[in-house]
Amino acid sequence: MSHTPDKIRNIMIAGHNSSGKTSLAEALLFAAKATDRLGRTEEGNTTMDFDPEEIRRHVSLASAVAPLEYDGVKMNLVDVPGLFDFELGKYEGIMAVESVLIAVSARSGVTVGAQKAYSLAEKYGKARMVYIGKLDADHADFYKVFEQLKAEFGPSVCPVVVPHMDGKSVIYVNLVENKAYSYMAGTPTEVPVPDMGHRLEGLKAAMYEAVAETDEALMEKFFEGEEFTQDELTEGIRLGVKTGAITPVLCGVSTTLEATDMMLRYMKKLLPSAQRGAMVEGITDNGTELVECDPAGPLVAYVFKTVADPFVGKLSYVKVVRGVLKSDTPAVNSRTGEAEKLGKLLFMKGKKQLDAAEITAGDVGAVTKLSNTKTGDALCAPGKVVKIEGPAFPHATYSMALRPKQKGDESKISGALQRLTEEDITLEYRVDPETLQQVISGLGEQHLEAVIAKMKAKFGVEVELSEPRIPYRETLRKKVKAQGRHKKQTGGHGQFGDVIIEFEPTEGDEMVFEEKVFGGSVPKNFFPAVEKGLREAVGRGVVAGYPVVGLKATLLDGSYHPVDSSEMAFKMAAKLAYRAALPDASPVLLEPIGALKANVPENNTGDLMGEVNKRRGRVVGMNPTDEGLQCVEAEVPLSEMHDFTTYMRQLTQGRGTYDFAFVRYEPLPAHLEDKVVAEAKKIFVDKGDEE
Repeated sequence: MSHTPDKIRNIMIAGHNSSGKTSLAEALLFAAKATDRLGRTEEGNTTMDFDPEEIRRHVSLASAVAPLEYDGVKMNLVDVPGLFDFELGKYEGIMAVESVLIAVSARSGVTVGAQKAYSLAEKYGKARMVYIGKLDADHADFYKVFEQLKAEFGPSVCPVVVPHMDGKSVIYVNLVENKAYSYMAGTPTEVPVPDMGHRLEGLKAAMYEAVAETDEALMEKFFEGEEFTQDELTEGIRLGVKTGAITPVLCGVSTTLEATDMMLRYMKKLLPSAQRGAMVEGITDNGTELVECDPAGPLVAYVFKTVADPFVGKLSYVKVVRGVLKSDTPAVNSRTGEAEKLGKLLFMKGKKQLDAAEITAGDVGAVTKLSNTKTGDALCAPGKVVKIEGPAFPHATYSMALRPKQKGDESKISGALQRLTEEDITLEYRVDPETLQQVISGLGEQHLEAVIAKMKAKFGVEVELSEPRIPYRETLRKKVKAQGRHKKQTGGHGQFGDVIIEFEPTEGDEMVFEEKVFGGSVPKNFFPAVEKGLREAVGRGVVAGYPVVGLKATLLDGSYHPVDSSEMAFKMAAKLAYRAALPDASPVLLEPIGALKANVPENNTGDLMGEVNKRRGRVVGMNPTDEGLQCVEAEVPLSEMHDFTTYMRQLTQGRGTYDFAFVRYEPLPAHLEDKVVAEAKKIFVDKGDEE
């Protein structure tokens, strides 16, 4: 059954890990009779956490969607992970919703995950609502957390449902209705509003003040000391939520469904519908265009999430911004400009797929078998192509090399990771041209662990992870001259090549070859063979076997045999000269240096700069960012950066971010050379002179 946009609410449930997001989603689904049991994360039977790895870890690793029907309104809940290693889900979900419901634990308080969810909602103009849950936990303190919310997010924080402890039970006071409810019997029972002293008056005053700010008439009424009606309070909060001026706060206990009925009621009453909140800015050939949520308009459907499954195939989650999506609807991909053939249309309830005849404007669903469509693409009506700019996804900073446990699985690795990178835009995979290692990069250690588990479960590939090798270089520091003489007699024609080459340092990475041969001691037709031999030789240095850079080779002299000389002989002679000269040219190892830009809270800058120094880095500057952080700029050796993602996470509790990019090579300190050489001996096989 289709719903008109004014009867649809799309709501992302976000917050810190273990703040009760999934439990809240399960409570809402069960209370609305969208599920027949109340799922529990510790039992691994929730609608939203259905992946085997999520069940094993008892934590959300990916975004999940489930709809419910409440009082004639369809609510699409998008539950997203709280772990920072799996932030992708939050950025996927923000494009599919009009509202963000921030779950906060009454025990843990306002944590970084809640702050980041609030900031993301604010950045993308989404309505915000806060749910303080886990009121039954030890050391839970609603009012302490409420004061933290006001201190963190300002006067927009508006109480709607608040608790009062009555012995061991909780009485929930609805400030809008001026009523109180007990859930001791398992269902809401109205009870007298408890005596809360000055606290109740203070909470009401905070609500009245927030509502008065939304309307001049209400402001006048507020100053005159008149009471607001229930309808005025509800409408004032609703308007404030839509503009971002008000963030309503409710509370409850999800595992026992306490106050869940009021959550559903106010999600319907206060949060904007898809019609009111789903307008987005699109990019067309003629400039920008405001895409309104209109079922009668030309199709625009944004793909906010992709799932690649080896059995089911590709599943694309879509938010229909405009028009109506049907399986026979002509659709053009906004990125490729090519027509897309649609598969089945579905409504998703966790992992359960429900067939859909159509997905109308404002609604969320999924489409199968969109072979050329990726996350961030839009499906549009032909001739009315609109591109929608997606969020700036977090980028991968933590890398590991992988290799198969079973020989012959190398090709399976690339195939599996190609599918997984389609569904996880924060996951990167490459074969390092320097080390020839297969390398995956993600948002952190747990992220890559989950990827490896998924490779095994979905694609039957088992791999081992190790720290990626560093692509060192070698160079020389002084000028030397050496002879290379290759002579071999094997019966019939022999082999003869003789060269004298001068080697010296030069600028740049590429080898520079020149010749200054006089008198024809080496015929010109053998010059290319000498150069080719040297270019092959510089691929392996004499210190630790790494490629040699910054080398200039000048062919000065030599000799040849009219019968036995050949291109192969002079190529070998050049290599012999190279091997004879480099040990005497003061060879040195070079290490890659990168530019670090780390964004951290101001109180972390001192610790960060100290850590950069410990990692042999140099701080080169510090500047404030638009997000209120400090950007510390430094240059740090690549070999010291492997666990920097973990360090930043611990230092800033997840608030910090960083970029790191290669800039140049510098000499490796002498006291570290022995260790690098020893490690290189385990890697490189000495080929000697077998060529």
